[in-house]
Amino acid sequence: QVQLVESGGSSVQAGGSLRLSCGVSGYITAPRCLGWFRQAPEKEREWVGNIVLSSGHTEYADSVKGRFTISQENAKNTFYLQMNSLNPEDSGMYYCAIKRDWQCVGLRTGKNNYWGQGTQVTVSS
Repeated sequence: QVQLVESGGSSVQAGGSLRLSCGVSGYITAPRCLGWFRQAPEKEREWVGNIVLSSGHTEYADSVKGRFTISQENAKNTFYLQMNSLNPEDSGMYYCAIKRDWQCVGLRTGKNNYWGQGTQVTVSS
């Protein structure tokens, strides 16, 4: 059974930084991609970015490009979301996810994914 566990969420002031972690377990063959998503209260969950595990190639939503960085630590099956220059619009529950078919295509739609339980990020002005 695949499990994803996020951690690192906290309350910070605008302009601050946080690093979220996502630990993944329960697989033999690594998935091709891992994504990060977030959901603010009363808003739909939105894609933040993803990483291709084999190459380290990353993609980001325009709203976080240049401020957020996804990385991986293969030996620990752990993935990170470094968030800098945070603003109140970045507040929300942050999730990591893997497609159930292990592929990258369609990951950012949020459909048919394995999800973690989420970690809360609150940015105050």
